[in-house]
Amino acid sequence: MDEKERIRQLRRELHEHNHRYYVENAPVISDQDFDFLMHELQDLEAKHPEMADPNSPTQRVGSDLQSEFRQVAHRYPMLSLANTYNEQDVADWYESVSRGLAGEDFEVCCEMKYDGLSISLTYVDGRLTQAVTRGDGVHGDDVTANVKTIRSIPLVLEAGPGAEGKEQTFPREFEIRGEILLPWKEFERLNAEREAAEEPLFANPRNAASGTLKSLDSRLVASRHLDAYLYYLLGEEIPCDGHYENLQAARGWGFKISEGMKKVRTLQEIYDFIGYWDQERKNLPVATDGIVLKVNSLRQQRHLGFTAKSPRWAIAYKFKAERACTRLNEVTYQVGRTGQVTPVANMEPVQLAGTTVKRATLNNEDFIKSFDLHIGDYVYVEKGGEIIPKIVGVNVDQRPAEARPVEFIRQCPECGAELVRYEGEAAWYCPNETGCPPQIKGRIEHFIARKAMNIDSLGPETVDEYFRRGLIKNVADLYDIDVQQINGDGSRTKSAQRIVNGIAESCRVPFERVVFALGIRFVGETSAKLLARRFKNMDALMSASLQELLEVDGIGEVMAKSIITYFHDEKNLEIVNRLRGYGLQMSLSEEQLQATSDKLAGLSIVISGVFTRHSRDEYKAMIEQHGGKNVGSISKKTSFILAGENMGPSKLEKAQKLGIELLDEDTFLKRYELEGATAIPAADVEPVKPAPAQGELSLF
Repeated sequence: MDEKERIRQLRRELHEHNHRYYVENAPVISDQDFDFLMHELQDLEAKHPEMADPNSPTQRVGSDLQSEFRQVAHRYPMLSLANTYNEQDVADWYESVSRGLAGEDFEVCCEMKYDGLSISLTYVDGRLTQAVTRGDGVHGDDVTANVKTIRSIPLVLEAGPGAEGKEQTFPREFEIRGEILLPWKEFERLNAEREAAEEPLFANPRNAASGTLKSLDSRLVASRHLDAYLYYLLGEEIPCDGHYENLQAARGWGFKISEGMKKVRTLQEIYDFIGYWDQERKNLPVATDGIVLKVNSLRQQRHLGFTAKSPRWAIAYKFKAERACTRLNEVTYQVGRTGQVTPVANMEPVQLAGTTVKRATLNNEDFIKSFDLHIGDYVYVEKGGEIIPKIVGVNVDQRPAEARPVEFIRQCPECGAELVRYEGEAAWYCPNETGCPPQIKGRIEHFIARKAMNIDSLGPETVDEYFRRGLIKNVADLYDIDVQQINGDGSRTKSAQRIVNGIAESCRVPFERVVFALGIRFVGETSAKLLARRFKNMDALMSASLQELLEVDGIGEVMAKSIITYFHDEKNLEIVNRLRGYGLQMSLSEEQLQATSDKLAGLSIVISGVFTRHSRDEYKAMIEQHGGKNVGSISKKTSFILAGENMGPSKLEKAQKLGIELLDEDTFLKRYELEGATAIPAADVEPVKPAPAQGELSLF
């Protein structure tokens, strides 16, 4: 056998061993033997670069060369499911399906609702070609390089038995959707490592999985041992009319499909399924938060159709939060980026929804007083949505005689400054913005975030390291960092250069995001846009009076005073001037200034539906640029609705009831002379594609 044929053979064997180990949990060779075969393949591929294959098993180890994620449009929009929390709602859904099918018999496929990150995988000729996150349902991030490191996702498919035991080959092109998850075991391991390294812990497996998949270093993704369960098949040539049968066929092609699936016909069978998994889910290796019910026939699904946000043929039943009782040992306090001080309950460890819970947020002083919390109390703890631990009650009968009331602190636990409570705020704040370490690091983390300066090459751990090493004490210090400082012993030249390049690239970020990135207390992303478009440049904003700020629609007195306070602080002024010197955008661009007008001034506009000439984000940007206001819900104050295809029936009904005018996009653009207008959204995305044609299937 020549070396090229040996490469092909090794690839087939390693794909098969990956499937047996990660999907079937039935390995047939030892880890040592697997590694031996992998090393042999790596050596042979190095000798024969002409045999390079992006779907080779050797590519699962990842790379540190990943660039920023590209946004792509979903061929079929990824909609969300309607949620229900009780059996009566399930019964109502079941009856609505029956009415929608005019009494025709139907089957329901019951399956687990896994709590992870939604993913859409595209296969062409049996090979993985693209993996895209849900995003906003219309566009998502292309994370193909990272997904290839997940061992339970096949890179190359095999034909398998169909629904009736016949040989079933896979379609030439199809899409399969599912959830990327971090198993409980890996979540506990990862947090144990982070705790030992004194790094911030992940709050839950879903956040850890999401953060991992969005990493720009696919080697890190490979090291986290993510898993995936697939739950829906789409395409022009999928094998069966039955959803359940399609997934069984996909199992034969090599996909990891949940064993917790069952076809039923009656409402009682649905209740039995829910009752069984409400208990048994605690033994699963991954997080779940409910049950998904789907009409099994794709023909019947198409007949039932969709509402504006979700399919009528599917519903999610969410499990009731699991509750435990444990002892409150201590209350500690955390300081956030804005200086907000959050109390944290430290409790006797207790098992809850698959994890060991030791801490829970107490929100604020009013929350503590509402429960009359005492140190030593036995408290009831739940996980909100099966994720975030929270205290929901106190067993006063078990309160020890020596228990003492929890008294909220009055000095910052980090810097000792006297805390303040602003009018209308429930939280206490540390006012020492420029001298309190958590606030300094928090503002830097906010500054580099995607919606701010978008310096993806940096992260919280890196910020913490640079702060401890004295490389950065504020956001302006980032622009003084050089490769030699980061590189240290010389082992991280590539990553150091990438960080320096990423910082330099941020100088191109538009002015409105620079305003947001400064981290002025109470100024959010939308407020920053309003301020940037009203004052046009940083100098005008810095010198704005209270009255001028209050004249900006959406800016209240508390925010206006906070802005003035920020720009009257000499240290903040020094930082802004340094950022100016480094080349950050301190005014709207000429393109933005030319695109600005008052054509929509005073109008409150609701956007609904799917559009062809511009994306929803572009229309939102266009409305803001021309003085209008985007609003999310319809009311008497709504000026009109910019209505695209597939506008939700509930919004349409409300608009008709209130007499609100509906404008299609052509009428809107002509009436307000915007046909040649350039929409400048905050983030560049591909134009939205037309809605699926009648009969095409789209799913969450």
